[in-house]
Amino acid sequence: MADDLSTTIAEAARLLADARDVTLLSHINPDADTLGSALAVGLALHRRGVAVRVAFGEPEVVPESLRALDTAGLLVHRDEVAPAPELLVVMDTGSVQRLGPLGDRVAACTGPVIVVDHHVSNTRYGTVHCIDEHAEATALIALKLLDEMDVVVDEPIARCIYAGLVTDTGGFRKAGPAAHETAARLLKTGVDAYSVTRPLMDAHPFAYLRMLSRVLARAELDERAAGGLGLVHAVVSVEDARDVRSEEVESVIDVVRSASEAEVAAVLKELRPGFWSVSLRAVSRVDVREVAQVLGGGGHRLAAGFTYDGAAEQVVAALKGALERVES
Repeated sequence: MADDLSTTIAEAARLLADARDVTLLSHINPDADTLGSALAVGLALHRRGVAVRVAFGEPEVVPESLRALDTAGLLVHRDEVAPAPELLVVMDTGSVQRLGPLGDRVAACTGPVIVVDHHVSNTRYGTVHCIDEHAEATALIALKLLDEMDVVVDEPIARCIYAGLVTDTGGFRKAGPAAHETAARLLKTGVDAYSVTRPLMDAHPFAYLRMLSRVLARAELDERAAGGLGLVHAVVSVEDARDVRSEEVESVIDVVRSASEAEVAAVLKELRPGFWSVSLRAVSRVDVREVAQVLGGGGHRLAAGFTYDGAAEQVVAALKGALERVES
């Protein structure tokens, strides 16, 4: 894997060195890993005089907690992405479907499509694949790419990488020694860990508390699901999410997963009436990546997701069926 990764990173760096126009895409409902990785590489290219834009398919606006990472104004609305980009870099996105409305840009791209990712379920839909499923965050692979490009990683770039690393490792709870060493390198550039992590992980508007109380009051526990290991799930409807940011909706899974009676946790997030994005988490024994793949999604062994059309009850029924199928 290491040799393959170093080879593809070298190829990606060569392509980016010759590029004059680059579009970097993040997955729908972007988090700090996908957007931080895109902005870090985008900023490095922008400083070299490359025409750069960073975009994602949904929602309509940039999550407020991530806006401070865009120090050069590289983020654009999805409608500003050319129908046939010259060169694409897709960050932290396991499949074309995860790009949502921007998925068609992959096939339409007139040049290389560089995929930078750490999901083992990645479908290899690009032309150059910088993929390391052992990396705790895509941001770590993005940093390897920046190093290969001989980029000076200063505080604005390091802040983007650090944001992706700290969030995807759950505040370093799932980080190995190398990730901690990388964090130390990033902090030495002047990154203020507290100012980066608080808006991403520890700060919510008051409306979040009201939304959370409604959603948790309806949460359900099925101790027979997942082969008797237990499933806890909650539903966030369009109405529930009306007064909160997308990052508040995304954070609900971190509360629901704390139920000690369940091995698997799920949060159904209604993006629009009857269309759901589902977050899955497992403690240790169930591979929710396999569960998500049964339903057309993907992810990691203990953190995955999928999208689904239908009523909430249908989503839950499909999820329980997929859990039985994987367990069997």
